[in-house]
Formats: sequence, structure tokens, C-alpha cells
Amino acid sequence: MEEDKQVLLIFIQADSGVDGASLLDGGSVKRGMFGAMKDAAMSNIIRRAQFAIPPLSLMILSSRNVQGVSQSICDLRFDKLPLHRHWDLAGISVQTGAVKPAFDLARFLRTKGIKVLLGGPYVTVFPERCREHGDALVIGEADDIWETVQRDLLAGQLKPEYRVETFPDLGIDRPVSKSALDISSYFTTNVVQTTRGCPYNCDFCNVHVMNGHRLRHRSIGSVLKEVESFLKEDKRIFFFLDDTVNADELYAEKLFTELIPFNISWVGQATTSLGEKPKLLEAFSRSGCGALLIGIESLADQSNHAHQKFHNPASRQAACIGNIREAGICVYGSFIYGLDGDTLDMPAMLEEFIEETGIDVPGINLLRPIPGTVVFDRLAAEGRLLRNPDDHDAFRFSWAQEMLYSPKIIPLERFIPSYTAMTKRVFTVSNALKRAMKAPRLGSAVLMFNLLYVHMYGIARKDLGRQLDGLA
Repeated sequence: MEEDKQVLLIFIQADSGVDGASLLDGGSVKRGMFGAMKDAAMSNIIRRAQFAIPPLSLMILSSRNVQGVSQSICDLRFDKLPLHRHWDLAGISVQTGAVKPAFDLARFLRTKGIKVLLGGPYVTVFPERCREHGDALVIGEADDIWETVQRDLLAGQLKPEYRVETFPDLGIDRPVSKSALDISSYFTTNVVQTTRGCPYNCDFCNVHVMNGHRLRHRSIGSVLKEVESFLKEDKRIFFFLDDTVNADELYAEKLFTELIPFNISWVGQATTSLGEKPKLLEAFSRSGCGALLIGIESLADQSNHAHQKFHNPASRQAACIGNIREAGICVYGSFIYGLDGDTLDMPAMLEEFIEETGIDVPGINLLRPIPGTVVFDRLAAEGRLLRNPDDHDAFRFSWAQEMLYSPKIIPLERFIPSYTAMTKRVFTVSNALKRAMKAPRLGSAVLMFNLLYVHMYGIARKDLGRQLDGLA
């Protein structure tokens, strides 16, 4: 009897500071033994604490089964490449922040005689840059086309390109299985997506570029069935991975009202407008919502508007966050300093806002111009990028450890000191303890995140300081 074709689905993480290692903190910097041990330990904790959920895209693909094909997942955050086994095809999900390591891995696997298929966000946006690095490409959301890929592999007729012409209909029931996962490797494996697409048009985001502006919904029945199924294998917290879980308020209210009897705990991402919707907020709270990541970005309307973000007026932010926290939901408030329109007054405004609202976990980021976004193209056209725009790997997410562009209003040599001074004041051990004590719930998680950020923003300050010295 002929053996199944063996497919290995690979998730590769960024090789930069996002996983806890300093991008610029290389051999030129000498550390003592204690410092090196501390950074290594913190890097490992960060990988497991912040990013220890499985890649949902590979879970979805591994659940699309074709007779005669066996699929396995290799998550390189935890696993070693299983090269002791024969693989007929390796599929690599290429994230925009991990282009170079993904291409390096593809080249290595091909030298071993393994066919390589590349897919994921970067391949979807920049297929022409990827062709030479793989035997085949999948361009677009692969939910439906993946079975075609497997059948072609069985027939020995793998095509060089599989292009998805229309977005998948999420109303079709596609059960997701965890059978290809090592459940014990993760903080939780309960990752669920209820919608795709984004109705907003923020120029620094690539979600609407990849998934479209129209919000597509899974049926509520499918989501409920999936939650019930997942609970049989893993009773830990749920991550709802929608980019904006409250984007369709009627759908979200019905879904989370029906999830109340499941008695789960969950976290997700939302907009501050949730704080103005009492019925929806109650449904979130009663269904077990413990925390929400909320993209506040700037506290100045002119800065948000300069980047096509219009749905969170600054005058309503504080009241909305207060209502969300009063409902017993922790708020991770995500800010961007350095938007067009920001001035040197912004750090004081941010610090006052964080103190006034009691945000449980603040994240104060630098604008990351991601290749494929409107802001990347605009900054390139304006001559404001500090790296070669053709070198996409130079623009990977690196925990704000270097500036990649020149702010519009603030000179770079003044911007960097203002940012580092602000993070030094905001991210302290005493502030971490205070936020944990005041958190409406999940106090230990709030403490953990804040303490990790004390460490991470400390690394960022060192690296930005070296960049500033280089400018001088």
C-alpha cells in the first residue's frame, strides 16, 4: 500500500527584538555574565508568555484534509526541524517581519531535496519577490485552495502558483482541528477567529490590504460549535483573533450573549467605541472577557486623521476606557508616538492620559512603516524612510529598537530623547505593581506584562541611544 504524502507546515518567527532579543545589541556590546543570563531568560519568558499561541492559519490548513496526505505543524519557536523524516512538501508561512529567515529556510530545505511552498501575508502582497525562493506560491487566503494543492501534490503536478481570486466565504462551515499541534507547548491553544476584513482604512495597517474592507462573518453556530469542541481538549483562556471583535456590533452582541453559558475566559481586540455600547459591553463582560487590546494610537485627532484613522475621536477616549474597565475588563492601550501631527507635547499628554484612565497595560510604540501599506509608500515618496525601501527586511518589526523614518514635525535628534525619556518614566517596577493592584481582573497577567515591558523598553532605550549616537 502506497504511503501518504507528507506535508510539513512551518511557522517561523521574526529574528528581531519582537521575541526578546535586541536587534542592534550585537557583538559590539559586551555584557557581564549576569546581564547575559538575565536577557536570555527574559527572551525565553517573552516567547512563551506573549507569543505562545499557535498560528491559526496553519491550524486551518492542517484541518483541510485530503485522503493520501498527512500534515504536520512545526512551530520553530519551540520545535526543531524534523529532518530525520521524509517530507514531500514544506509549506512556510512568510510573515512580513520574517522575510529573510523564511527565505533562508526555504533555500536550506530545497538543498535537501524538499519541495517548498511559500504563502502567508508577505507572499500575498509581494508575490514577485518570492517566486525564486520556492517551488510554488499560494497568493491570498488559502482556506479553499489548500485541498487543490494537496491533490496536485498527490498527482505529482504541483503548480508554480495558486492564486485565490475571491475571498473565501466564511459562512461555509470549516471545522478547525488541533490534531497537528503539541498542545502542551502553548499558553493556550484556544484561538478563534469569527470575522475577517476591516472596515477601516488606517494607512499604517495591512489588514484591509490582505483581507479586504468588507467584513466577512462565520456563522454563530459554527463558532459556538468550535468553542465547545476546543474546550474538550483545552480549558484555558480563549483568544478571539479578530482584528476588531466589535466591528459588527449586532453580530458581536448576539455571539457573545450566546457564549455566556460556556463559562469561558477570553481576550481580544476592540475599539474604544465599545465603551459607548452598554448592551454590547455587558455581553462581553458576562461572556468572560478579561482583557481587550485597544488601538488608541494618538490622543490628537489631527495625528490620527493624518493616517486615515477617524473612528476614535480623542474627546471620547477617556470616558470609553473608563466604562470598559468599570465593566470588569482590563485594557491594553496601544499608542503610536511619532505620527504625522505629533509634537513634543505628546509625551506629557500620553502620560497624563495613562494615569487618568488607569490603563492596565500601556504600549507606547513607534510607527512601523510596513512594506505594502499606504504609509510605507508615502514615506518612501517623501524621502522620509531611513532605510532603502527596496530592502523590506530592514523594516521588520523590532520592538521599536530603531527609528526607520523621520517624523514629520519633530527633528529625529529631539524625537528619540523624548521617546526614551517617556518610556523610562512610564515603565517602572513601581508602576507595574500599581497597575496590577488596580486591575479589574487578571492582576497577575497585568503584572507580568508590565514587568516584561520594563525589561523590553529598557532594551529599546539602549538601542535607540546607540542610533542617536550614530546620528551625531
